[in-house]
Amino acid sequence: MKVLLTGGAGFIGSHVAEGLLGRGDQVMIVDNLNDFYDPRIKLRNLASVREKGKFLFYKCDIRDREALNRIFHSERPETVVHLAAYAGVRPSLQDPALCTDVNVTGTVHLLEEARLSGVRHFVFGSSSSVYGTSNSLPFQEDDAAFSPASPYAVTKRAGELMCRVYHQNYGLACTCLRFFTVYGPRQRPEMAIHKFTCQIDQGREVTVYDEGRSKRDYTYIDDILQGTVASLDRPSGFQIFNLGNSQTTSLLELISMIEQALGKAARIKLLPSQPGDVPITCADISRAQQYLGYTPGTGISEGISRFVNWYSRNKRSDSQTLAALDESTIST
Repeated sequence: MKVLLTGGAGFIGSHVAEGLLGRGDQVMIVDNLNDFYDPRIKLRNLASVREKGKFLFYKCDIRDREALNRIFHSERPETVVHLAAYAGVRPSLQDPALCTDVNVTGTVHLLEEARLSGVRHFVFGSSSSVYGTSNSLPFQEDDAAFSPASPYAVTKRAGELMCRVYHQNYGLACTCLRFFTVYGPRQRPEMAIHKFTCQIDQGREVTVYDEGRSKRDYTYIDDILQGTVASLDRPSGFQIFNLGNSQTTSLLELISMIEQALGKAARIKLLPSQPGDVPITCADISRAQQYLGYTPGTGISEGISRFVNWYSRNKRSDSQTLAALDESTIST
């Protein structure tokens, strides 16, 4: 299968790229290598993907319609996996216009090019944030999702609805995957688990909002990869699937697990909740289990241990590795 993967240099995207190459798919990665976080980390991710097999790489912003048109015209992908995004609740509150431009305009550009070039299946990386402040637990795909708490959540819901419109009006098969707090090796450095691990390891103060009471459905990257790859082979009209672990963990419980894995104590500062935060997320995964054969197999305790092991191995060589990287790393 010829797969065009956006955001393939990122955390989730690089793992998906490896999974696709591992099963013999032809992969074309589109990523603009922006400075949302250190671009050298993304180059390192691509270097790891390169060890799994050959792929084509296009440095391209998904808002650049002309560049996308050239890529689609040249490559003629059968499937699009769209993971590129302006990510995160708090960054979206700081710049809602940019978040909307990337996540909504960019998604429409990709849907249009997919429609015009005869793409068979469009897979959209959505988010559990679309459920917002819903107190109907666990979250089900048919919930109204009318209470998003951040611009990021709104843009992800808008992307889902646009996918629905493209299926209804143009017949494009679209699958939307609602990811629930993904973690694991290569997690972005500003995300909670990576950030807390670094702060505890370095003896720095850990700022914990909502006084540590908020709960999340943390999902290990291997499980997300399983569900994402499974969805590619099952194009069926318009579908939405939760990809979570269906278990909740509070922030204070999470920090305790990181402390145990590191063998170090945290210096915790408890603060009130922030704008855009939601008190809890929890996925009903029965639909994904039924239609995708989705079976998350990594519990939070095991997943944290794996992440801390990865962090400990990589922190020692990060400075030398990152300093040596440039865009030649991704040549194929």
